[in-house]
Amino acid sequence: MQSVELHTHSSLSYDGRDPVELLLEQASAVGLDALAVTDHDEIAASLRAAELAPEYGLVGIPGMEVTCAAGHVLALGIQEAIPPQLPFDETLDRIRDQGGLAVVPHPFQESRHGVLEHISKDELATADAIEVYNSRLLTGRSNRQAERFARREGLPMTAGSDAHIAEMVGQAVTNVDTDERSADAILDAIREGKTTVEGKRTPWRISFRQAAGGAKRRVKNGIAELLQ
Repeated sequence: MQSVELHTHSSLSYDGRDPVELLLEQASAVGLDALAVTDHDEIAASLRAAELAPEYGLVGIPGMEVTCAAGHVLALGIQEAIPPQLPFDETLDRIRDQGGLAVVPHPFQESRHGVLEHISKDELATADAIEVYNSRLLTGRSNRQAERFARREGLPMTAGSDAHIAEMVGQAVTNVDTDERSADAILDAIREGKTTVEGKRTPWRISFRQAAGGAKRRVKNGIAELLQ
């Protein structure tokens, strides 16, 4: 059984804070087996994290969080960035064309780019897996909705801390039933539904701090672009 963190953000994300080295250090410190860095519409830091992961005793899973036309989709196991703002179905196809795994995070929380504001539940059911526990939800309602949906549709289930600072890596993990320590083996086992999830909610003070830090960085980046 591998303990895997599938949803984190580095400083390459517009709302992330820390370099991948700190994310890897935290993942190792809390006893994880594998880590995916999933920056918003960026993949360079994730590829670097996957390369460095063995130095921390970890399996690195490359990926990103794609902003498709319907909302957010985690693309795991890819090597090239998926363009943003493509239709939901095309985004899934692009991920699979690279042999990747398409996981929909927080699908029922429309305020955080959950896809169900723009697609049907039938379309959602075409994903490879559903994130049924996201640590950054302020209430458990959306997580419960996601879990009920995944169980009803027979879809594999994952969890993710959605960490935007290193301290929150490992708040929610996906336990993957495989003895092989490789990204491919972990993703194959997720596809087969060999997972259980566990986690705890990110403290609201930290969620607020993460959100405030992200807003500050967005303003700073916007000003920098205007001055160019």
